[in-house]
Amino acid sequence: MNKQLIAILLTASSFAACNQPSQKAAAKEDILKADLDTTVNPADDFFDYANGGWIKKNPIPSDETSWGIGKLVQNELYDRLKSINEKALAAGAKTGVDQQIGDFWFAGMDTVSIDQQGVKPLSEELNKIAAMQTPKDVMAQAAHMHTYGSSVFFDEGVSQDEKNSDINAYHMGQGGLGLPNRDYYFKTDERTTAIRNAYPAYVAGIFRLMGIDSIQANAKATAVIALETKLAQASRKLEDLRDPYKNYNKMAVSSLNKISPSIEWPVYIKAMGAKNVDSVIVGQPEFYTALDKVIAGENMQTLKDYMSYHLVSSFAPYLGKPFADASFNFYSKLIHGAKEQRPRWKRVLDAEEGAMGEALGQLFVKEYFSETAKKRYEQLVENVRSAYKARMEKLDWMSDSTKQKALHKLASIRKKVGYPDKWKDFSALKIDRSAFATNMMHANEWWNNYGMNKLGKPVDREEWDMTPQTYNAYYNPSNNEIVLPAGGLTVPGFRDEELDDALVYGYAAASTIGHEMTHGFDDEGRQFDEKGNLRNWWSKEDEIQFNKRADVLVQQFNKMVAVDTLHINGKASLGENLADLGGILIGLDAFKQTDTYKKGEKINGQTPLQRFFLGYSVGWLLEIRKEQLASQILTDVHAPAKNRVNGPFPNVPDFYDAFNIKPGDKMYIPDSLRVKLW
Repeated sequence: MNKQLIAILLTASSFAACNQPSQKAAAKEDILKADLDTTVNPADDFFDYANGGWIKKNPIPSDETSWGIGKLVQNELYDRLKSINEKALAAGAKTGVDQQIGDFWFAGMDTVSIDQQGVKPLSEELNKIAAMQTPKDVMAQAAHMHTYGSSVFFDEGVSQDEKNSDINAYHMGQGGLGLPNRDYYFKTDERTTAIRNAYPAYVAGIFRLMGIDSIQANAKATAVIALETKLAQASRKLEDLRDPYKNYNKMAVSSLNKISPSIEWPVYIKAMGAKNVDSVIVGQPEFYTALDKVIAGENMQTLKDYMSYHLVSSFAPYLGKPFADASFNFYSKLIHGAKEQRPRWKRVLDAEEGAMGEALGQLFVKEYFSETAKKRYEQLVENVRSAYKARMEKLDWMSDSTKQKALHKLASIRKKVGYPDKWKDFSALKIDRSAFATNMMHANEWWNNYGMNKLGKPVDREEWDMTPQTYNAYYNPSNNEIVLPAGGLTVPGFRDEELDDALVYGYAAASTIGHEMTHGFDDEGRQFDEKGNLRNWWSKEDEIQFNKRADVLVQQFNKMVAVDTLHINGKASLGENLADLGGILIGLDAFKQTDTYKKGEKINGQTPLQRFFLGYSVGWLLEIRKEQLASQILTDVHAPAKNRVNGPFPNVPDFYDAFNIKPGDKMYIPDSLRVKLW
């Protein structure tokens, strides 16, 4: 449930019932007051009212595609992680985590060697591609490439069986595209068309960097994109990927020839590391029918060119400057709107996060996250859970039978806070100073082996899918759990006692904990039971009522224009929008149990209720480039930050009371047209 800016001020709270700022803190600037743009009427655009003052004073840096409080938090995390890497390098360890971190940092920062090597770290694999002669060779090489992180033609991997969450299953899905997703190949709006028209030059540029002359490079690019377009035509749209039943097609490995008759899948699945597998879960069977025709019927040279291009493009950020620049100019600059590359040390840290982030996390939490803080956050989870329970019990549209099952699922939600109790063992991961790209290939191989080794073994429900230093949080429906990493619990410039309850409950209880908890009951999460199995536990009438009420939110967001002529996809973003609205309602209910709310004392002229809504809003403080925003609309199930404030608030009755919202105001929605779900 990837979100931006979801846990910005979790460490702001001691999670006590009444936490008011200390006298010393009073001398500090109150962000809920300082960030206001009082030229904006809160009844017309609450996001701009709450955050406009900060945005006006803080333009997006040229090396960023967006800028907000979350970026400030991330910068603080970067500084901490950089310090850890530099200490590991200075220690000069020959074995263990310190050796891996120190050598990874050295190889990533050694730009002289990286530029001298050029594409050499990939030369052995490029030679293997060039030697292919038959479709069988193509699939054998594709299987091998998947093991080290170049996912050509399709997507695959190991995760929990959606209908039996105690079992790890092998999944196969659509993939193999060079553009972000299928819509980039077909949408005709001006911005998407411009990106599609620029794509051939990027593909040809990669071929030229590989030493191919311009005429051949252009011809190869045309053929490669034509192949990708065939795969895109068979790929499902973003909103269609949210239906867990339609994207669950379990079949025997031996039966894959019914949808893909010419590919020997048992051989290639084994080659990717999935041994002793008798069944697979196919997300989009029609995609594999189309892929079969591509592999069997495409010109062999085009297949070679497609695989060579994807290999080099996927590792371009870790190769010499011309390759990294080409990747940046197309993906980061054109598609996402970045003006210049971020500092190299930050890019190396990002790569390291993906390669062995949990190993780094072990050192991170030793220095920056205490057991006391862990316990504090666990208590706030329980406060929010209690509020959700009370709200569920009062629902008048849900039958008692379904309600009891919902309450049981709520009570069963596991909470993971800060860092895992059991760490992954990275001792088998080979990291040295030879080449940045080689280290990334080795890391990808380690992760592939790690995933494949889960097959045939019970699911480890203690495992984390995010590292402790990650600035994010998530809900996992297969585990029925919410996970709050320590990195998302960082507050720049404030201590726990320096922030009032109203702000904290808006930031933490609403936008993060309540949000993630509500994911267990959104349009997708509600289809999983308390054990994490895909099973319909709803009565037919309750299901109809849920969909009817949720559709009101779909229609509200469908009408919102995010950038240019691009509307928000209300269906694709429904789960996140439901979680936002639910989080606000539940977080507010929890806040109402505090002495701060009951006393009603103002801070800087703002009531506790006003500060709650402002606290939630500052949690989504974000200015974003148009290019990045347009890409988000096409590829991300999250609505833009501004709409995550202005979208749900008009459906919350207390919002009208807090800011005197009346008919005629832009934020006003008649009571009969509001979402009434939770």
